[in-house]
Amino acid sequence: MRKAGLLGAAMLALTAQAAQGSQVSVHDPVMAKDGNTYYLYSTGPGITFYSSADMRHWKPEGRVFAGEPAWAKQAAPTFNDHIWAPDVHKHNGRWLLYYSVSGFGKNTSGIGVTTNATLDPRAPNYRWEDQGIVVQSVPGRDLWNAIDPNVVEDDKGQGWMTFGSFWGGIKLVKLDDGWTKVAEPQEWHTIARRERPAFTPDDQAGPAEVEGPFIFRKNGYYYLFVSWGLCCRGPESTYHVVVGRARNVEGPYLDRTGKDMAQGGGSLVVKGDKDWKGLGHNSAYTFDGKDYLVLHAYETADHYLQKLKVMDIHWDKDGWPTVDPKDLNKYVSEQVK
Repeated sequence: MRKAGLLGAAMLALTAQAAQGSQVSVHDPVMAKDGNTYYLYSTGPGITFYSSADMRHWKPEGRVFAGEPAWAKQAAPTFNDHIWAPDVHKHNGRWLLYYSVSGFGKNTSGIGVTTNATLDPRAPNYRWEDQGIVVQSVPGRDLWNAIDPNVVEDDKGQGWMTFGSFWGGIKLVKLDDGWTKVAEPQEWHTIARRERPAFTPDDQAGPAEVEGPFIFRKNGYYYLFVSWGLCCRGPESTYHVVVGRARNVEGPYLDRTGKDMAQGGGSLVVKGDKDWKGLGHNSAYTFDGKDYLVLHAYETADHYLQKLKVMDIHWDKDGWPTVDPKDLNKYVSEQVK
């Protein structure tokens, strides 16, 4: 399971970040625009974040959590300050930042959310207020993993959270009006999964390699991006991005051939090449009328260090998202003071 290597990878990232002018080294990047400034959040101690005026030159802004979420060790007793896979949205006039904690390679996991009036760390009203846990997975009880959250608003204004990694695949659950709790009565769906061999012990991730969901609304469809394969293994990394789409947020999400992602379907968006390995855990956005795919990739020439990548999304004649693999080399971020 990819998370098992993240701690060491994060330490490499912190070392790389020390050098002025280096590229931004992140895992699981998500982005938001508040005013004229872009903000980038990623897996790391306390949630690492950056700001930028142009999506290329990024200023390190420290960490979101000065300490640790109060509930983290209750959900994941081995929690060590490493917070995974954030997601950021604005809803009802406030910003919500979702995040996850977990035991490495286990589904001893939980997803929480913290809120703020602004993303600008220099604003007088900047203050993150943790709202606590949203969902939790417990080994022996749940055959799913409460990490990698993403929230989408459907065409009726209803909020939904999708999440999951390995085990029983990608789940979708309806949220309450404030988007901080699961709605009652509860409504759950499985929207993507891969084959989990029979008799795989329930407390093991197994080889069902699917995680990092992100739902992007466009042209009357909900596009579900997920990452297949293994991350964090240097040259052996097999991470890549696939997609399916649905007319309704609940699914079914079908790939280009019509195969349901809940039955193993998924059409390739982008995968690694000789220069870049382990492409994945993407997010997707429309900023100022342009669509972007945001993800991390491991650079072969830099000892497989993870780097931020932002790629233009184009749409083919059938309405499917495409990206140009050449953009992996064209986009070069810069960390600035």
